[in-house]
Amino acid sequence: MALITYTVLAPIVGGLIDRFGPRRVIGPGILVLTVGLILCSLVNTLIQFYLLYGVIIGAGVTCISIVPYTALFGHWFEKKRGLASGIAVSGMGLGIFLFVPLSQYFIALWGWRPAFVILGVLVLIVLFPLNVILLRHKPQELGLLPDGLYVVQSSNGKKIEEDSKGCAENDWTIQRALRERSFWAFIVFPFLVTIGVYFILVHHVKFLVDIGIDKMTAAFIFGFIGVISSCFRIFWGWLSDHIGREKTYSMGLICMCLGVGSLLLIDTSDEKCLVYAFFIFFGIGWGVTAPIFMAAAADLFRGRIFGLIYGIVEGCVGVGGALGSWIGGYVFDTTQSYQWAFILAIAMFLLSGIFIWIAAPRKIHKKGYTR
Repeated sequence: MALITYTVLAPIVGGLIDRFGPRRVIGPGILVLTVGLILCSLVNTLIQFYLLYGVIIGAGVTCISIVPYTALFGHWFEKKRGLASGIAVSGMGLGIFLFVPLSQYFIALWGWRPAFVILGVLVLIVLFPLNVILLRHKPQELGLLPDGLYVVQSSNGKKIEEDSKGCAENDWTIQRALRERSFWAFIVFPFLVTIGVYFILVHHVKFLVDIGIDKMTAAFIFGFIGVISSCFRIFWGWLSDHIGREKTYSMGLICMCLGVGSLLLIDTSDEKCLVYAFFIFFGIGWGVTAPIFMAAAADLFRGRIFGLIYGIVEGCVGVGGALGSWIGGYVFDTTQSYQWAFILAIAMFLLSGIFIWIAAPRKIHKKGYTR
């Protein structure tokens, strides 16, 4: 439900960012998320939980998700866009490392109702001041320029802004984007990889518990995946600036395939030591997704409606996440095994790698960043 809400609202949030700027969208989103988390502590029926967590919290998360921040990065960074994106989204993995075990601790200590209230308060006191006070839509608001621009003095003493990389913003429209093969390929490659990722993220903890690993250890393994992905988000972003988005993404997908392959081997051989290979390789590979999504999108579609275009892309990512979560559970309920879910995840990763090469951000990146 939360992913469906995300799917519906992501394009709307992107368009609102383009029109009103980030603070007028992200600030209210934080308040909605806070209220949703606190109200979840009061639920008594499954329908109430669907509405509060799936709709209210889903709406708040969309307003503070990768959509608005990707819209910002298209304006702020040029030559090191991949590195900057990687640093920005590294907090996602750190959050998983901190808050998955912490939430489990709160639940074990006081129960899930107080845990929801505590998380709601933390969202308000941490996120609201940072975003509402510090966030700016464009560098020009602070008298700055993107890192790929500089100011030169002309012969008559007038300052002229020049693009040091010769990369001007494209005047994209939705109609033009819909006619471009790169747009459709760019929608498909994150959609496919997200299906595979959510097979694993949603179901691997249950799989680990089923094979005899205790719940807290499984939660910490999820957390370690987040930490590893955080570190490698920075690395993958940096690497993509140097060797290209497609090559970097393909390397990350190989790592994810190795991680999921380790789960397959655990299921067939009962070698629990392979859990280490799973969370290391999957964490490394998962780290490639968000920075490449952000950097490649800005390479291809940066312009005055970039937020709306990326919102559409993220909406499709939400569909992929919802499908991955559901299909993984359906496969297990039908076969009483996760083997086919793991195999499907690997297939999704490999197909996704094909479509990023079709989207070809390398062509725009090379053209824009070369004199």
